[in-house]
Amino acid sequence: MPDVVLHCLGCPSLSCLVCSSWQRMQNDKDLPDTLVKRLIRRRRVEIKYETEAKAEPNTSPSEATTQGNERCDGGVDGRRDEGEGGWEPPQWRQVLKNLQAMRAAQDAPVDSMGAEQCIEQGAEPKVLISLMLSSQTKDQVTHAAMTKLRQHGLTPDSLLNTSDTTLGELIYPVGFWKKKVAYIKKTCEILKRDYEGDIPSTVKEMCQLPGVGPKMAHLCMDIAWGKLTGIGVDTHVHRISNRLGWTRHPTKTPEETRIALEAWMPKDLWSNTNLLMVGFGQQICLPVGPRCGECLNKAMCPYGKNASHGSSKKGSPRKTQKRKHPE
Repeated sequence: MPDVVLHCLGCPSLSCLVCSSWQRMQNDKDLPDTLVKRLIRRRRVEIKYETEAKAEPNTSPSEATTQGNERCDGGVDGRRDEGEGGWEPPQWRQVLKNLQAMRAAQDAPVDSMGAEQCIEQGAEPKVLISLMLSSQTKDQVTHAAMTKLRQHGLTPDSLLNTSDTTLGELIYPVGFWKKKVAYIKKTCEILKRDYEGDIPSTVKEMCQLPGVGPKMAHLCMDIAWGKLTGIGVDTHVHRISNRLGWTRHPTKTPEETRIALEAWMPKDLWSNTNLLMVGFGQQICLPVGPRCGECLNKAMCPYGKNASHGSSKKGSPRKTQKRKHPE
């Protein structure tokens, strides 16, 4: 252990227990005793090491920096794995078990018509197109549009050779279909030019495609490439996470929710979170008029507890007080 010395805070001298000027002041008989005693009580000292602890042999500075932040899975992104300290939602394991029990039948629209159903040999571009169409669109509508596109020809070349009018007719009535026609055309041009008709293999490159955001990118990386890069957070996951109190503080955007969830959720749960919550949001935790009476988590859900108070018109959004997150 390195040698230590005791010195006064703010004193430039490290060679003595207390500085010489302080000793002289204590010995000065002209100073009143009460003043000396008061200063003694206020005197503060700290321990300082004369030599810093040295890094272990054969350890580079970068390794020494990352060792303290390293995750169990080898990452150093600051997200925590199970067993590490930090905030986590109260009773989240029981809440998760209840969610899984309510989704055991796997009979929500997303289970049969979601982007995962596009998995097949060489289907990577199809997964991306499906995710682009699914934004602000019900799964039933997205599935119908994808069926028509498959019959027409769903490759970058075939879509580029399709007129905007025809492409619009094929994907109508998906949400913002006119914009998506332009996004699909521009994306297909990029895929053909830069990726030989395939899709990017990183989230960063994926998000640079027209009309592709973080949710689509993370889901596409997981479904098409089998790489788990993050939780795919859409409006369902965003809404339900805030209702359950699964974010430490209320979040305003899906991207904020993704960051908040990844801060505490074990990584082995990330991949299934989107499918689990989307189906739950389609069947029980609806955007308007949620069926809290059917939810197994009603007693543990901050939103569910408030939903039983007061009356609200059927089908109208429930007015609830701003929830407080347990610290």
